[in-house]
Amino acid sequence: MKRLVDLSNEEARKHFLKGSSYFNGDLPSYISFEPILTGVEAVLKGGNYAAFKSANPNDLPDVNYNFIANKDGKFAWRPYELMHPAIYVSLVNVICDPENWAHICNRLSEFEGGAVDCCSAPVMSLDNQKDVAKQVKSWWQSVEQRSLIYSLEFSHVLHTDVMDCYGSLYTHSISWALHGLEDAKKNKGKNSLLGNKIDFHIQASRYGQTNGISQGSVLMDFVAEIVLGYVDKQINSALSGPADFRILRYRDDYRIFSNSDDRAEEILKIISDKLRPVGMKLGVSKTFLGRNVVEGSIKPDKMAGIDLQDIGDENAKTVQKQLLRLHSFGQRFPNSGALRRLVSEFHTKLSTQTEKPDDLEVQVAIAADIAFVSPATFPAVAGILSHLISLASTEEKARLWAKVNEKMARVPYNGYLEIWLQRVTQPKAVDITFNSNEPICQIVSGESPDLWENAWIASEDLKDALEVSKIVVGSASDIQEVVQPEEIELFKQNAWAY
Repeated sequence: MKRLVDLSNEEARKHFLKGSSYFNGDLPSYISFEPILTGVEAVLKGGNYAAFKSANPNDLPDVNYNFIANKDGKFAWRPYELMHPAIYVSLVNVICDPENWAHICNRLSEFEGGAVDCCSAPVMSLDNQKDVAKQVKSWWQSVEQRSLIYSLEFSHVLHTDVMDCYGSLYTHSISWALHGLEDAKKNKGKNSLLGNKIDFHIQASRYGQTNGISQGSVLMDFVAEIVLGYVDKQINSALSGPADFRILRYRDDYRIFSNSDDRAEEILKIISDKLRPVGMKLGVSKTFLGRNVVEGSIKPDKMAGIDLQDIGDENAKTVQKQLLRLHSFGQRFPNSGALRRLVSEFHTKLSTQTEKPDDLEVQVAIAADIAFVSPATFPAVAGILSHLISLASTEEKARLWAKVNEKMARVPYNGYLEIWLQRVTQPKAVDITFNSNEPICQIVSGESPDLWENAWIASEDLKDALEVSKIVVGSASDIQEVVQPEEIELFKQNAWAY
């Protein structure tokens, strides 16, 4: 495992231009954005998108592509935003310029060693393990384990996090972070300043807005860390050395360790005050104080998940009972990391079942409802459903998948879910009609909807590089009918981050 800031500028460029860095969520194996990034990189040749424009992208909406992942089956959702590839690659070129990369890494090193201990420095794997999996392992080792160690010194732990961190980040604060507030103010609007160059790229992709950055890429995670590191430095300046407290930060999540309510709340106020200038504020609903550090260091859903795993299958010997137990857990802890782990582990166990059960439709109904209540579990539930329904006759498969499809269609803002629903309904062994309004699904089906607004681009070569059909790197109909556990291994690893 290696920290991103320990890479050379060329190693960092290569890392940012991977398809899994451009979008760090889970997608079926036949979808990849890497061919488009490679094509755009070949056209830009290390240069800036501005050399290829006929108009200002700032003046156009929908330059980036947005799609939604529903979080609770109702009204909570997470917006994913795919930055326009030409602007994305151009921004990578700016950040990974040798001089610029050295400046960024040096600046980030200045943020270290104070009252706030950052545990979310981006990392990448040095072996075949996925980079996100490495990041998750790093989080678990840095945050959870050290939190438990702090129980030897402290009696209180206060949890809080930033509300809508990416959506609220004030983009001008990127320059403050990289150059200091005074220099950034003196050079406001000057394209010679690195922070302004990054700011201009982000504004160009988001209709000229100065509030918010896109969510869903390693590059924007890195930009957010730059700003949050700057905030760490401001917090450090306001607090004396951590003699009677500790602060751990993982991305926008803070844990404050102390020996009194008053001290923890005093530090909380300072964190809130220092976040405000960069556009961020703490989420009241997710702020809580615990008076037992061991108990407060482990998320309630994880503790409940450990209890459930310890029970084993002795009290739930049938698949239906095991599914009902998962369903009950999902009602208590919807979309939780523990639920995602439990569902994915159940998927792995279920893969050994070879005979059609008498209660097949009941099992399908329970599994589908787990995903209906907790749509974030759908990649793993899709694996469960694909295995169960594969045991049915051809006619029954079509009927059951149609029912699942109809049920999931009732989930509002479900573009991400539909991408995975397409994965399990399109293999030749299933081959049912799948209609979707999600453009990525339409592209997989052979259509050519727009993902990004390209009207501002003058270069035909660049437009050709952005041809959306290139994201389809395999056939949805030729893929295996049953989702194998290794196909969603990243989903399982990613569950540890929540």
